[in-house]
Amino acid sequence: MSETPSNGRTAGRPAKRLLPRGLMVLLGVAAVVIIVAGLQGAADILGATFLTLVLTIAVHPLHTLLARTVPSWLATIVCLIVVYLGLVALAMTLVVSAARFGSLLPDYEQRFDEIIGGLTDRLAALGIAEKQLHALTSGLDLSKLSSVVTAALSGVLGVASNLVFIITLLLFMTIDGSTFPRYLRAAGKIRPTIVTALIDFSRSTRRYLLVSTVFGLVVAVLDTTALAILGVPEPILWGLLALLTNYIPNIGFLIGLLPPAVLALLDGGVGLMLIVIVVYCVINLIIQSAIQPKVVGDTVGLSTTLTFMSLVFWSWVIGPLGAVLAIPLSLLVRAVLVDADPRSRWLGPLVANRELRTRDTKAKERTPPSHSVEAT
Repeated sequence: MSETPSNGRTAGRPAKRLLPRGLMVLLGVAAVVIIVAGLQGAADILGATFLTLVLTIAVHPLHTLLARTVPSWLATIVCLIVVYLGLVALAMTLVVSAARFGSLLPDYEQRFDEIIGGLTDRLAALGIAEKQLHALTSGLDLSKLSSVVTAALSGVLGVASNLVFIITLLLFMTIDGSTFPRYLRAAGKIRPTIVTALIDFSRSTRRYLLVSTVFGLVVAVLDTTALAILGVPEPILWGLLALLTNYIPNIGFLIGLLPPAVLALLDGGVGLMLIVIVVYCVINLIIQSAIQPKVVGDTVGLSTTLTFMSLVFWSWVIGPLGAVLAIPLSLLVRAVLVDADPRSRWLGPLVANRELRTRDTKAKERTPPSHSVEAT
């Protein structure tokens, strides 16, 4: 007779893996590549949908506040009007900035030629050959810069073509948002961890938008004041552009710097351009590079390195809109993959601020579940 292993020995045996660990890692990497490729293929609709979601999250506290004194349908209408006006103002600012910049450049064509001529003479005095000078200056053409601005304007108008989709989806999301807390309370009884993660995502997104708006207003006021004092054309317009580009982490101020720096060069020469660059760098290095990342990191729990890598990754996946939505997208990924899964909590210190998460957890323990859901 063959001996049957005892239950003790069977229970003591380690469970066999269905697949080797290395193969599981390779399958995981392959899945990530497929998912990223799919996201890139649906970049337009994904970006517009997530932008609508972020706007809905941002305006939800206003809906909750209004619903206490007016009917829910009226609160929804007011929120839609506020968001629609914001979208129109955003689109108009981008279009006017690009159009105004493009219209100003031809007025400085003669001045641009003089600057290039002076640069050529100085380089020739340093002993640079004529062929090298021609190769260097042949690419410096103001009409080419105007064409770049026109192309950028066309891209902005192309993004604006999604406004119909955004407006329609925003209407449905805002209507559903009034009843969404009730769905969360029901789901929280079955999947409390997932619901808590989604609530944290919505709160962190609103905190990020609030912090970015406050710092953007400060930067816009300082940049507008400095440009007005220096005599750079259209200072208010470039201040609004600085406010909008503040939502792009790390490199946003470089985008906002380009138009006023070019106009300063054409209007006042190299000296004025250098002053504008120095002023922008001082303002933005102090506020956007030193203060704001620290405040944002403490507010939403993302490190400066992770913020920058989020910008690079989501810009590559979605395009220009990914640069604006990089932080909320990363917060959503963290909520779904880390916060919602207790087995992934060990990744928390790598992608989140441990102290902030601890404080939030203690705060949630003191807050009744019903109030926590309503706050979303």
